[in-house]
Amino acid sequence: MKDLFEAAICKQKSKFHKNKRLYNLVGYIKLILFIFFAVSIYFVITRQESMVFAAAAVVLLIIQIAAWVYHAILNARVEQSKGIIEINRRHLDRLTGKWTEFPDTGEEFIDAEHPYGCDLDIVGKDSLFQLLNTTHTWHGRRAFAADLLHAAYSKQEIIQRQEAVKELAENKEFTDELEYRFSKIGSDPAAEVLLQELRDAQPFIKKRSLRILLTYGPLIAILLMGLSVIFHWKQLYLLSVILFAVQTLVWLTGMPATYKFIRIVNRLPFRLNAYKEVLELVDTTKFAAEKLKEIQTNLTTSDLSAVQAIKALAKIADKVSVRGVPIVYFLLNVLLLWDYECVFMLEDWKKKYAPYCEKWFLALGELESLSCFATMTKVCSHTCFPHISDTRGLEATELGHPLIPDSVRVTNQIRLNNNIVIISGSNMSGKTTYLRTAGINIVLARAGGPVCAMEMTCSDLHIITSMRIADDLNEGVSTFYAELKRIKGILDNSRNDRNTLFLIDEIFRGTNSVDRLTGARTVITKLNELGAMGMVTTHDLELCELQQAIPRIQNYSFSEYYENGRIYFDYKIQHGKSKTTNARFLMELVGII
Repeated sequence: MKDLFEAAICKQKSKFHKNKRLYNLVGYIKLILFIFFAVSIYFVITRQESMVFAAAAVVLLIIQIAAWVYHAILNARVEQSKGIIEINRRHLDRLTGKWTEFPDTGEEFIDAEHPYGCDLDIVGKDSLFQLLNTTHTWHGRRAFAADLLHAAYSKQEIIQRQEAVKELAENKEFTDELEYRFSKIGSDPAAEVLLQELRDAQPFIKKRSLRILLTYGPLIAILLMGLSVIFHWKQLYLLSVILFAVQTLVWLTGMPATYKFIRIVNRLPFRLNAYKEVLELVDTTKFAAEKLKEIQTNLTTSDLSAVQAIKALAKIADKVSVRGVPIVYFLLNVLLLWDYECVFMLEDWKKKYAPYCEKWFLALGELESLSCFATMTKVCSHTCFPHISDTRGLEATELGHPLIPDSVRVTNQIRLNNNIVIISGSNMSGKTTYLRTAGINIVLARAGGPVCAMEMTCSDLHIITSMRIADDLNEGVSTFYAELKRIKGILDNSRNDRNTLFLIDEIFRGTNSVDRLTGARTVITKLNELGAMGMVTTHDLELCELQQAIPRIQNYSFSEYYENGRIYFDYKIQHGKSKTTNARFLMELVGII
């Protein structure tokens, strides 16, 4: 994968330097053209026989306009190369572990009460979100976070999403360009405000007669002014002046209301153009996956397409942006009631397109989210798309944790077949990581993404965990009581939802050894009675004896070995309960004993 990203960077650098040289050259040509144009104008003004210079000025002006257009095109190409280079550098950072420095961690999506979000590092610092996130828009970020935290897709939907992610993963040039175009939009929450206001199709002026007067009144005033000038009618001239004065008064008194109505598009020309570029790319790309075709279809409703809508809205935004040129803005409002004209254009746009806006934004957000899952194939050396089974269970070979770099990642087998697994082992041997590895890959599988495994089969499993348990001084809740509440939630979920998969780490660590063992036995027995499926880690080897009384329980373990006075871990899961301990050795290692 490293070679792929470096090759892409090399290719874009070549394009960048080529277009940058052309960009600079055209810049000099523009300057020369302007000088010749200015000289031509000078001779047109100062010489009587100026037809040749006038013709030259016209030709130079046309060439200069073409040069300006081409200069802008070259600048766009230069910026795109820079953007795609940065995208591939971030992919390299994902391979080297520097992704933990990415600024977007998805921290705002953290929910301490979520069934698994915090325990499995789904969002927040050093999370799956931070690793895979390639979204740049408000809707895209939320779609990706929702897919990680709240995915509830049917088997058929998961399969369709897998096909879409696979196609995106295989089309790197498209996803690079798509991400670059999305990056020009930005993740400003104003996008949600924009959507809310665009959905509001309430008319600005309810009386149609008043709208007609405000629309055609300025034209009548201009017509009267023109006639008064042509025919030298002073009375008509005076009438037109009065009409313009009335228009000015109407404009000034209505300014707060008109600004409130059109303010949402006041600063949007650049962002709307970026949306247009994204929509054009999606609209002109031929997809094979049904899910991607569906997204394409959602961006075109009957004869109304999102591209047309955004283009129309961009034109309105351009007209509104005249506010930035005070003299022109003043004259347009005095003569044409420009603000009202913009209001009526936006009002008509809302009537035509407002019902479809949310659908379009959500479709683009879904496409961004799917692209994030395609990133998994770029950061893990071995990935696969899991088979979604109707039989409850989880099986995988070479299962690894995607947040651990390829160079140090240790993979394991896993098999859960409607049973309960107790995992024992000494400190630092890999028990907790094993639980998180299983959990995080199930999260990816349920969202339709690839998993970090050679092969994987799973059913639609609903994860609930008990791992990072902490006390709450403000609420007066101890660690043990907090864990009891979490375990109660696991029992309730297992009772009500047969697809629940529980992952419990170091069960009842917050109490003494006697109560811990008694409580753990009680909970596991209860989970067995409920027919629950999941894994529990423990240091209490006595807990492993439950296998003798409960056939559904299986024992697995992790161990360590010693060489030359040093401790080593292979992080490989083994059948049976643990036969080693290392607490005394670790205490000696840090100098306690």
